[in-house]
Amino acid sequence: MLILEFLKKNKVCSHSKVRPDVDFAYCPDCGELIENQWYMIRCACCGIKLPAIIKNGEIVPEKHFCHNCGGREYTVERIDKINFIDISYAVLVKAVVENNNTSFTQSWVSSETQDCRPKLLQQSL
Repeated sequence: MLILEFLKKNKVCSHSKVRPDVDFAYCPDCGELIENQWYMIRCACCGIKLPAIIKNGEIVPEKHFCHNCGGREYTVERIDKINFIDISYAVLVKAVVENNNTSFTQSWVSSETQDCRPKLLQQSL
């Protein structure tokens, strides 16, 4: 029973029900606002597109070298909109959008104006 409770508490949502064709969406499982971010890898030497994968939370090329020039260096670039041609090279990262809303509104009544009572407006029937 104790192990089962431990596994339930540490379960992280994978946001699998968020569609990949939208930019922003709320996850129906956890309720978080999710941003779909597309990334693509290019060879640093010749600039050709390389198929990408996510390994241990990092975006890396599928193969350890470029099939065109043999280089091992690569650059990761973020794509704003995905094209049909780039879909086989790109990788999708579903990032949670943090809401850091720190502004708030306060109102109070000072002791000087507390004696004044506002009159209600008359309503005509």
